[in-house]
Amino acid sequence: MKATLQAYVDQINAGDAAGVTALFAPDAIIEDPIGSEPRTGKAIAQWFADTVAYQTRITPVAPHRGSHGNEALLVFDVEFTPPGGKRLRIRSADACRFDATGRITSLRAFWGPEDIGPAGD
Repeated sequence: MKATLQAYVDQINAGDAAGVTALFAPDAIIEDPIGSEPRTGKAIAQWFADTVAYQTRITPVAPHRGSHGNEALLVFDVEFTPPGGKRLRIRSADACRFDATGRITSLRAFWGPEDIGPAGD
């Protein structure tokens, strides 16, 4: 699980949308942030295409956390530039669930409006 989380960071930072998407099971669900409309199927691939287009960089701020079950946690800062906007930073924690092959089946991102600010602050 920790290796998959590191691959998630590495693939996003490398700008590899297809590589990131491949880390997810075909029936995966992404809820980013929690409370937003969940993404599945082709919407996940589009999500990561946008992520790469926004020049996204992830910086872990704590070691990846595993569990005795099938879940792990990634705590990080993410910086990106939305279309027509200034570069932003979100402080987030992604709770992920994994299948038996190590692919992500569920990603729930914990962040809210108070976790968004200008990049570099």
